[in-house]
Amino acid sequence: MSEEAKAPEKKSLLQTLAFFGERRSLVMLGLGFASGLPFMLIFDTLSLWLRDAGLSLAVIGFFSLATLSFSFKFLWAPLIDRTTVPVLHKLLGHRRAWMLVFQTVMVLGLWAISTMNPLNQLGFLAAAAVTVGFATASHDIVIDAWRIEVADKEEQGPMVVAYQWGYRVAMIVAGAGPLLLAERFGWNLSYAVMGLVVGLGVLATLCAPREAEHTIRPIPTDDVKQPKALEVTEWLLRLAILLLGALALGSGLSGDATLLSKLVGGEALAEAWTAKPNGIWLQLVGVITGLAIVVVAAWPIPKVRTKPGVYMSKAFGEPLGEFLTRFHGVAGLILAAICVYRVSDFVLNIMNPFYRDMGFTLTEIAEIRKVFGIIASMAGVFLGGVIVARLGLIKALVIGAFAQPISNLMFALLAMSGHNTGMLFASICLDNIAGGIAGTALIAYMSSLTSAGFTATQYALFSSLYALPGKLIASQSGRIVEASAKAAEAGGFTAPLKGLFTRLPPESFTAAGAKLGVSAPALAAGYTAFFLYTALIGVVAIVLSFMVAARQGKTLAAS
Repeated sequence: MSEEAKAPEKKSLLQTLAFFGERRSLVMLGLGFASGLPFMLIFDTLSLWLRDAGLSLAVIGFFSLATLSFSFKFLWAPLIDRTTVPVLHKLLGHRRAWMLVFQTVMVLGLWAISTMNPLNQLGFLAAAAVTVGFATASHDIVIDAWRIEVADKEEQGPMVVAYQWGYRVAMIVAGAGPLLLAERFGWNLSYAVMGLVVGLGVLATLCAPREAEHTIRPIPTDDVKQPKALEVTEWLLRLAILLLGALALGSGLSGDATLLSKLVGGEALAEAWTAKPNGIWLQLVGVITGLAIVVVAAWPIPKVRTKPGVYMSKAFGEPLGEFLTRFHGVAGLILAAICVYRVSDFVLNIMNPFYRDMGFTLTEIAEIRKVFGIIASMAGVFLGGVIVARLGLIKALVIGAFAQPISNLMFALLAMSGHNTGMLFASICLDNIAGGIAGTALIAYMSSLTSAGFTATQYALFSSLYALPGKLIASQSGRIVEASAKAAEAGGFTAPLKGLFTRLPPESFTAAGAKLGVSAPALAAGYTAFFLYTALIGVVAIVLSFMVAARQGKTLAAS
């Protein structure tokens, strides 16, 4: 069959826009809201409650680990792919049954939190927060799988838009609603109300169309003869090793080794983990070590067939093996493109200090970034969905790759302009629009790479993979700026950039440069060098996207 014969009929712009009003998109909006709200409640808003209760910043920081499960959710995704929920499976289907289970846990967990006093029930509150975090991460796994299985590849763009819109609305609600309620009625009632609001996800699940019959790929182990006692012992041992690997992997991805240091003994590890400049290498070692331990946990015993060995090696190995076989010759290139695609955006984790160093007031930053930035982000997500639906996944992937480095170069122009609110507005809006387009294109593309029976596992793996390099490199952003600024001051490789900043207003970079021991033009040159560096990373993503487009196009044409 020719490539032209395989290509779907191109929809008109009106048909594309009409999809946003369909039942599936509206349901996706509700599911996105149900995912974003509990995440923000335990990751961000909870810290205010704990601070109001008089807890220390060290204790509050420890609670950020409640969302650690998002870093390695692919480890239990195979269980969601291969296991059915009794009773609910027949009534709702495979994915919706799991959605309802995790939504119930999220609601009950938030309700449990609402009944507690942080001062004398801190341990129970922490356990409830971790439970909500685990359920929310699992909920994301199921939603992604349902989205992929209920919509065609060409419809993934609008589905992603609906999810992202719902998620962003939840972030706004979680950032303001609980605070307003707490000020008038107290934190306990505030979280009880938020638990009810999360229950809107249950309504979305019940309204969601049932996906096509889920393919459960069996792992036969009946032919394996093993004493029950040895089987149970091996299961416990493998799960313990898997948990250790997850802890090392999560500590590396999150940049926080608090739990890991408690396990191995000594706070020195936790301090070295975040130390500059060498902490990044420990985090990388943690990620690599964690992955190696996970492989060991799933690896079959050589020359000895055991039920746990067969099951775990198949559960983890088959989804990856199926992907490598299906995309033979191009799989490595695809994975490389996924890893690099969003790095140029993820490393921009020093933007608030950049704005302040330029002399912008907190009010100026808040009004433009938090108001217009959110609007621009939602517009970018929408535009990305339209591009995917109208132009297809591959073209959208290339367009998204171009959008990101262009927005990074805009920040270099902002540095040259000094304290200019018009340029700040343009830079932030362009960056959010570009990020929305690129994020939507990548999510839709990764969705197209999954196959029936392995949807949850493969997509969870891809989504964990694409965030990994950016998280590790981002920790070095500040160091790159400061080193480039000092090099410019000392006549090093960034010194020629100083000539671009001879007419800066006095409020731009002067105070921040003095703290670093460099002149304002030197610090401005350091920031500019950083933005040029991030744009170059974006160029790598562009090249890889073109290579994937060419190679994958040939693969499709030959199949």
